[in-house]
Amino acid sequence: MAFRDLIILSLYLSFSMVFGSETQNSGGFPLVISTWPFLDAVRAAWMAVDSGLSAVDSVMEGCSTCEVLRCDGTVGPGGSPDENGETTLDAMIMDGTTMEVGAVGSMRYVKDGIKAAKLVMQHTKHTFLVGDQASAFAISMGLPGPTDLKSTQKWIKWKEEEHCQPNFRKDVMPVKTCGPYHLKNLLLNSNLAGTCLGGPRLSSSSHIGLHNHDTISMAVIDEKGSSRFCSLLSVLCVDRTYSGWYVYLNGATFKIPGRVGDGPIAGSSAYADSDIGACGATGDGDIMMRFLPCQVVESMRLGMEPRVAAKDAISRITRKFPEFVGAIFAVNKSGVHAGACHGWTFQYSVKNPAMKDVEVFTVLP
Repeated sequence: MAFRDLIILSLYLSFSMVFGSETQNSGGFPLVISTWPFLDAVRAAWMAVDSGLSAVDSVMEGCSTCEVLRCDGTVGPGGSPDENGETTLDAMIMDGTTMEVGAVGSMRYVKDGIKAAKLVMQHTKHTFLVGDQASAFAISMGLPGPTDLKSTQKWIKWKEEEHCQPNFRKDVMPVKTCGPYHLKNLLLNSNLAGTCLGGPRLSSSSHIGLHNHDTISMAVIDEKGSSRFCSLLSVLCVDRTYSGWYVYLNGATFKIPGRVGDGPIAGSSAYADSDIGACGATGDGDIMMRFLPCQVVESMRLGMEPRVAAKDAISRITRKFPEFVGAIFAVNKSGVHAGACHGWTFQYSVKNPAMKDVEVFTVLP
């Protein structure tokens, strides 16, 4: 047995008792796979690809459906306001055949994150546009805007009833209940000292949960073997592809203005290579982007099966961050898929020709 094979076998045995995922064989093509039980989104993508549409068009149908339906009340523009009550979008599209990437980050006033990212890839030589300039570019290319993306009711409740808790601040103190925030030493030594030092204690946790940070990550493989990957989440909306993917996100609920999540970062929220397969990640994007968990694709390139590769990616994160909450699924070019997770029970949905309807697979932490 080759040395590399021994390493892979050792990883397989060491992970087999830690996580609850199992490798699932492909039931043929086309294939649609998505994080979470977003059944209507998977059905929409399946109907599209089964009717002969390309994988990229099909994944667009699936993710757009989830966006319109506001899956889990968070996916789509307006679902996750920042501290100012505004929604900003991050998005990415990657072509796993040409390895081209188009992305937008912290984009305001434009609700079509997926389309904006695709325009960056198709009509510029750049990879990533950010902020109001990304918005201006998208509008100049014909996308509707400017559009008010505020999440007023959710934001007002958080401000007035919950006193801006929880939030993503740490090691700071507010001048007033909801800020502005300053470093503790600066505030204590300034003439503002005592203004509101008795306000609510700021939590340092990441506050990641199913209903404030949710993702749909969807891969579609058509009958030609061409695949696209899409992902959308409350915080991170990613439309990705397998030979290309779209990603967009509107950020963690009540995030600090200016925050860009892992959605537009290739290798973090998603990655695709037509020769190998695809990966989708969901959870605490601020942690995930430090580890690039969708290196899963590279692990599969080296010979790991999807289950072992997914577990390895999660394990690398939890060794450093034992309180991490997140999940990942991996699918290879043959349609074999698996998932792994930590901190929550993860579910992903699959539809292929062997199934009468969408089937949901459960992965235990």
